Amino acid sequence: MTLAAQLEARLRPALAHFGFADARVQPATDARFGDYQTNAAMILAKQQRANPRQLAAQIIERLDVADLCAPPEIAGAGFINFRLLPTALESQLPALAADPRLGVPAPEQPQTILIDFSSPNVAKPMHIGHIRSTILGDALARSAAFLGHRVVRDNHIGDWGTQFGMLLHAWKTERDPAALATDPLGEMERLYKLISARSKEDPATLDAVHQELVKLQAGDEENLGIWREMQRLSQAQFDAIYARLGITFDITLGESFYNPWLKDTAQQLRTVGIARESEGALCVFSDATLPEKDDPFLISRDGQWIPLPALVQKADGAANYTTTDLATLDYRQRTYAPHAILYVTDGRQQHHFRQLFAIFRRWQPAAAARLDHVWFGTILGPDGRPFKTRSGETIRLADLLDEAEERAFAIVTEKNPTLPEAERREIARVIGLGAVKYADLLPNRQSDYTFSWDKMLALTGNTAPYLQYSHVRIQSIFRKADADPAAQQAPVSVADPAERALAMKLFQFGELLPQILADHRPNLLCNYLYELASLFHSFFEACPVLKAEPDLRASRLTLCALTARTLKEGLALLGIGVPERM
Repeated sequence: MTLAAQLEARLRPALAHFGFADARVQPATDARFGDYQTNAAMILAKQQRANPRQLAAQIIERLDVADLCAPPEIAGAGFINFRLLPTALESQLPALAADPRLGVPAPEQPQTILIDFSSPNVAKPMHIGHIRSTILGDALARSAAFLGHRVVRDNHIGDWGTQFGMLLHAWKTERDPAALATDPLGEMERLYKLISARSKEDPATLDAVHQELVKLQAGDEENLGIWREMQRLSQAQFDAIYARLGITFDITLGESFYNPWLKDTAQQLRTVGIARESEGALCVFSDATLPEKDDPFLISRDGQWIPLPALVQKADGAANYTTTDLATLDYRQRTYAPHAILYVTDGRQQHHFRQLFAIFRRWQPAAAARLDHVWFGTILGPDGRPFKTRSGETIRLADLLDEAEERAFAIVTEKNPTLPEAERREIARVIGLGAVKYADLLPNRQSDYTFSWDKMLALTGNTAPYLQYSHVRIQSIFRKADADPAAQQAPVSVADPAERALAMKLFQFGELLPQILADHRPNLLCNYLYELASLFHSFFEACPVLKAEPDLRASRLTLCALTARTLKEGLALLGIGVPERM
């Protein structure tokens, strides 16, 4: 049990006397007043119309926590504050040091969680717009798996749609074999832009594009063969990016995989009365079960709420994204029986997913899966606009990663010019990729953030290089001590305030991780790791390790080892590695 869970277990019987069951305990907002606190007395007092401070005193009278903490104190309007005893921390630190899960409790009921993330499009290079979904989805998947859940990582590839008419026509008429061999996605992107622009000016080109699309959708063998080759070339380059980032998927299925179910999906929605015909198309309208302001099928204009239906079949019988996503949801429900499905996409798709989830709940009300849209903001350049190249082009993800490694290599070379180049390259790879990932995960995911090479690669402040350096610094302590970090199991003393503060932060890792998954916010882990590293540096300055007398030296080495493990594991959950030296 975490320290918070132990306090909650002691608090629960005291609250039961008052008929109250909410025994939540949280880290104190100000360490000067304690380590943990509960506002249970304030909530209970509001329900019973009682004085919260008097009620807090009555709760404390029934608390049995003398072996865990000093006498609880009442603060403010009725907070109950707990300050843990050094002996309680010291008695539990050996178990924490020996725990391979670092105090993270296993879930009472492990769940199956499907995470839909990354989702690039065939025939287009992955660009900077893919990085947030890819990195955020991976961090959530890693956290969920570490917690003990079954995770299904699903890469839903965009491999179908009207753009393939343009690509097929361009492939047959404008393809440059040499360019296709050296840069397949770049060449396919060039072909698409060329024919897209031409089709706007030339009706004959537009007609040719349409004919190629019709042939593809009808199963023409030549067009299917070209389309499959586009898929193969695209997936090869996607896989190279994912390997570079250390990201894996359990499923990679294109939108085309779900085509056989699209007509049946639309027909089912019509049959059960969820969708109806409107101007020749099949649409889903409001069922008036939600307040107007919460209804995704209504929009306010000029003070009036008017219909905003979801299109599930076009007038010509063609499907769209909503139809495909509904068929995909149905397939996932039948195949994996997930407890939760997370869609990690940018915030511009919020309305689409609100409608999608509402339709699915009306279509399959017995479906058990919780549906969450984990949306995020935009990466901005120094000018406050979406980050692009100087020429205005969208930045390729591969180019961004190349630059990260090169910038890191320059810094590593400046700091350690005598290291072999291969070693400097490997250190730069770990630092550069880690810096990009961390800079993306650090902000609140729903906020936009400004991309800054100088900030993300800095060795000071809340950055990946600072955390990596902290881990390297601890490892150097063990090299000087000629000791194995994995063998440190000595009794730990927390007599010094810096020792105590570091120990308390180490205990909180197990309390934090479930919250990261519950809120879909890896930035909580980023901030925790930064605070942990900062507390370690304060501890190291205040508490000599190698020069301490033997028992105290062994105690502090155990604290160092536990800090290094927590930093390394925490960074790994963010998809970030640690170099051996910097």
